[in-house]
Amino acid sequence: MAAIEQGRSGSRTTARLKPGGATILWRAKDAFNDAQFSASGAASSTAVALANHALWQTEDDGIRTGFAALDAAFLHQGWPRAGLTELLCDANGIGEIRLLAPALAALCKNEERSIALVMPPFVPYPPALEAIGVDLARMLLIRCREPREALWAMEQALRTGACSAVLGWLEETRLGFASLRRLVLAARQGEAWGSLFRPARALENASAAELRLHLLPAADDRLRINILKRRGGWPLSGIELDLATETEQAQRTKEHPTLSLAGVASDRQSA
Repeated sequence: MAAIEQGRSGSRTTARLKPGGATILWRAKDAFNDAQFSASGAASSTAVALANHALWQTEDDGIRTGFAALDAAFLHQGWPRAGLTELLCDANGIGEIRLLAPALAALCKNEERSIALVMPPFVPYPPALEAIGVDLARMLLIRCREPREALWAMEQALRTGACSAVLGWLEETRLGFASLRRLVLAARQGEAWGSLFRPARALENASAAELRLHLLPAADDRLRINILKRRGGWPLSGIELDLATETEQAQRTKEHPTLSLAGVASDRQSA
């Protein structure tokens, strides 16, 4: 397990995780507005509150997705609470973050642990995160000086138990079966939900992840999901989810009055 050193630097709470000789600096929530963020390491540590973690487990021990069709398809009636999920898509920004949003918002509400983003291809937009119920004080942004360090950083973030969820965008050439197996074991040890975003070309590669989803964009803010691998069931194709908020759905109905309310009903459940 990595050692965590805590300290203060101006208005920031900081922590360092040390893999041998390398050191990665993690900064707290003001990294969202830090112009120097992209050039440095980032994140922060937060208190580990596993007691609270146990208080809101669902009956089947999954993290509710917020979408009835997905909950019904998954073994634990939700995202794996301590395991690795792979989300494969050809491009960023097709709705992959909005897909996870209800679960992330629920984690922020019900746990004191952090949510870490490891090497995201973009700097998340704070107002958008707040709008979907994500508490910025819980968010950690992790930038590594070298791409090869990202795998280590994600593994440690999962393993320490300081995070309820860790989202990672890692270098594909480093994601062999053994590396993915380490992430799975780290997630189980830290009781964390790991989400790994990979390009669709990884479809043909073997993976140790318990859950693998292929994401495809569809019309009208919808997302098509093919379940490639799941515990307790065969692959399943053709699940379509409406990712639009209630406000967006209302606006869409206003612009297309011939559509019935049933035709634009959301698949979303309250988190």
